[in-house]
Amino acid sequence: MTANSADDGFVVFDRVQKSYDGEILVVKDLNLNIAKGEFVTMLGPSGSGKTTCLMMLAGFETATHGDIRLGGVSINNIPPHKRGIGMVFQNYALFPHMTVGENLSFPLEVRGLGKSEREAKVMRALDMVQMGDFAGRRPAQLSGGQQQRIALARALVFDAELVLMDEPLGALDKQLREHMQFEIKHIHENLGITVVYVTHDQSEALTMSDRIAVFNDGVIQQLAPPTDLYERPENAFVAQFIGENNTLMGTVTGLNDGIADVTFDNGQKTQALAVSCGDVGNRTTLSIRPERVILNEVGSGIGVDAEVIELIYLGDHIRCRMDVHGNKDFVVKVPNAAGHSILQEGAKTNISWDTQDCRALDG
Repeated sequence: MTANSADDGFVVFDRVQKSYDGEILVVKDLNLNIAKGEFVTMLGPSGSGKTTCLMMLAGFETATHGDIRLGGVSINNIPPHKRGIGMVFQNYALFPHMTVGENLSFPLEVRGLGKSEREAKVMRALDMVQMGDFAGRRPAQLSGGQQQRIALARALVFDAELVLMDEPLGALDKQLREHMQFEIKHIHENLGITVVYVTHDQSEALTMSDRIAVFNDGVIQQLAPPTDLYERPENAFVAQFIGENNTLMGTVTGLNDGIADVTFDNGQKTQALAVSCGDVGNRTTLSIRPERVILNEVGSGIGVDAEVIELIYLGDHIRCRMDVHGNKDFVVKVPNAAGHSILQEGAKTNISWDTQDCRALDG
């Protein structure tokens, strides 16, 4: 295949599988289309297959089955250095014996560029990451954050259209990590490059991405923009993995117009959006965000008994941990607003929610 077909993205995984031992698949039948200029994050727990996918795209791992295409061309048999892809790793991977300028110049030398063109590209890439004054220094003379900027500049120096990043901010402290998230996002927007980013940090993924592919057990569980993943998770794994989430177990006892009637084991009933709960009689996991739970008032759902276990004062809100139908880690975020009655630990109360805010997922 040599040209982009209408339905192809810039990066395409077409029925890709990967096994290291010929038996266990670490990536299972992966189909993924990434548009030119898009920032897509592969997010998931350790061992979920996200890094293996990145390494297959980079060419450091070979797909056991299926096709990986870049710009409409199959790259399965193209060696890594000929794919024209920029890479940024967590450990920077800078050459310690070279200056910053030489580190950036090296991939250009490999590509046969002349000296003056190399120098111009190196300075432009360093300016992109605000490191223009550091060309003569060696990596050991730089802080972790500065080394990560240089690693990023090196991935950008040869005008790569695709940049892959594997946990690039994992070694940085929290404040610097948050600052670098915005830096990378702004560089992506300014240059229009395509970025495929791997992380297990959900807040990082939510902050930076156009779309997030949530991986578990070698399969993409859901691929969607950050707001959709948070507001409209399609299964119990995604609901639990993205953001803070409360779950309650029940049985589907009725289905009507996309709304599930759910009965808890003690006989109390509620309602929720029927998302992936299956038929009447199935067990279901109810998913409800802490900020969507209503205290002592009845929403459009039906009130549920709760007992206050712990109250934690967090300034703008009070974090209220409750026992709800045996789930002792059910959390309600109570805004710290005037006129809000502060509950007491040990108090029995009633909670509810709007049916639209509660999702009946797989059991």
